[in-house]
Amino acid sequence: MNRLITDIKQDEGFRGQEYLDSLNIPTIGFGTKLPLSESEAELILKSRLEAKIRHLVKEKPIVAKLSDERKEVLFNMAYQLGVNGLLKFKKMWKAIELGNFEEAYNEGLNSRWARQTPNRANKLMEIMRG
Repeated sequence: MNRLITDIKQDEGFRGQEYLDSLNIPTIGFGTKLPLSESEAELILKSRLEAKIRHLVKEKPIVAKLSDERKEVLFNMAYQLGVNGLLKFKKMWKAIELGNFEEAYNEGLNSRWARQTPNRANKLMEIMRG
């Protein structure tokens, strides 16, 4: 199977952006026709989420010490904002490191992220607050 995948990748070539194949069909990656099925999109989501979780835990080891619910809040935010975007919440991180989740809640809501996606932000910060 590994040789077959290598051969197909070589034959198809990789493109990270959507393109039209030789039959003018929207395509991405290694010859994957669009639109994606929900299960294909979920595989991409899982792969990207796992990478963001590893990155976040490496950057902020405190995450490993938090409750599962608070970890999931931060992983959700990392997926939406990217890890580098989430790391910019410096006051929220300081509050988390001090175990002050009421302040983390306030700092999370005092952001452009909360103004742009208020439903998600309110839901996640309520969980962060505990």
